[in-house]
Amino acid sequence: MRVTIAEVAQRAQVSKATVSRVLNGKPDVDAATAARVRQVIADVGYVPSARAVGLARGRARTVGMLVPSLTWPWTGEVVQGAVDELEAEGYGLLLYTVNRGAESLAQFASHVSAKAFDGLLVIEPPDTLSYIETLHDQGLPVVMIDDRGSRPGFPSVCTTNREGAQAAAQHLVAAGRTGFAVVTGPANFGCVRERLDGFLDALGEAGVHVDPRLVVEGDFGTDRGAVATEKLLSTGLRFDAVFAQNDLSALGVMRALAASGRKVPEDVAVVGFDDIPIAAHAELTTVRQPMREMGEAAARLLLARLEGAAPSREPVVLPTTFVARRSG
Repeated sequence: MRVTIAEVAQRAQVSKATVSRVLNGKPDVDAATAARVRQVIADVGYVPSARAVGLARGRARTVGMLVPSLTWPWTGEVVQGAVDELEAEGYGLLLYTVNRGAESLAQFASHVSAKAFDGLLVIEPPDTLSYIETLHDQGLPVVMIDDRGSRPGFPSVCTTNREGAQAAAQHLVAAGRTGFAVVTGPANFGCVRERLDGFLDALGEAGVHVDPRLVVEGDFGTDRGAVATEKLLSTGLRFDAVFAQNDLSALGVMRALAASGRKVPEDVAVVGFDDIPIAAHAELTTVRQPMREMGEAAARLLLARLEGAAPSREPVVLPTTFVARRSG
């Protein structure tokens, strides 16, 4: 059984508070008492709880991470990148989702109040930005990952959404495509606007105009990607290339095109965004977001804040990479 601090105190004939002060190197314990406590610790093999020691020093040595859900395919990569950095510095991670809406957020808020973690990493759940900004204003170190164009007033990590979309457009033009359609994500996301602007700007520079009827909103999901493609086909307008603003949407586009009898890429080229693991299996041309690197960079920013560094209002921007495969 695990030896407790109470047993150490009893054997050393001191209080638990004295044992705690010895463990934390406090100078207010006389040398003889401290030596006796350390000897008992060695004799009984007592291993102090890292969390207890951290709390005694004013830190939990734990970081919280708030995400909308774990169902997004790239979330796991981001979390793993953050964990790699945190564990290397002796920190643990508490992961929170908002799968149950207000109930989940209330539970998270109770952990904030209990100071269960020293700082917070955030992949912004819907309608939470003002709350997260309030936590930052109250002194909680916060770093946002994939800020969706909201540009919060605290450290954040994002990618080159506009440039990635420009690369997609340039590739399709170079491949000889002349009719273009776009399946976007939710219109209120900043990254959606950046990707659309980048794609259309690059086409404009090449002298290509996109009919507004060939820009259809999706929800970043496969099913809505398919529905959006059916809507594109129903317009009767010609297109031989589709830029879907994430890979799940792109997979839905490919499914709907196949159902309509159109071949990819012979009849219609398809390009996605993210480069989630299934993209390679589907031979999907896409724009890679450096997902694990985003988690790593965010964790480094937060650890620096916990060590006293001043928060930066300028986001860390990581580059995207165009990945050519069969679909495009």
